[in-house]
Amino acid sequence: MTALQPPAQRLWWKERVDRVEILWIAIALVWCLIMFFMMPWWHVYGQQNYQGEAYRTLPEHYVAKVNAMVEQHTVGRLTERQVPVVAPPAGSDVYLLARLWEWYPVLQLKKGETYRLHLSSADWQHGFSLQPLNINVQVLPGYEMVMTITPTSSGEFGIVCNEYCGILHHTMLGKMIVVD
Repeated sequence: MTALQPPAQRLWWKERVDRVEILWIAIALVWCLIMFFMMPWWHVYGQQNYQGEAYRTLPEHYVAKVNAMVEQHTVGRLTERQVPVVAPPAGSDVYLLARLWEWYPVLQLKKGETYRLHLSSADWQHGFSLQPLNINVQVLPGYEMVMTITPTSSGEFGIVCNEYCGILHHTMLGKMIVVD
């Protein structure tokens, strides 16, 4: 069979399939089956999925919870932006608010202690990305995302918004401090 024959003189479905083509079809089929079965396996055993809870809330109620926590547990302020640094007791609920264009407040947690981290937005859709650990959660107004965290290493961790939220999106940075 050649490409020089006019279409009227050949019927492609009656042509013999070459061994190389059969080999590539078999390789593609096996790879598709591997990927098909890897998806549910990775979903169950991959440990990359969000392991928290989500609740409906009103943005103004969530802001009130954040402000109450800030009033109760503030230990200082960051000098560059005057954002309060909050050190809640171990085992408590910790609230972090996403709003144009900041993460509020700065959290100071203890290494090895467990906290329930609450995330919500006061205005737009944001993305919570804890760097360099690459923890990613979608943060939506009207929803309170809750996850249990236990910091395993001390240091300063950056919080980045990874969902475009407006003209100053690139300035939406926060901080989480983990102390021994």
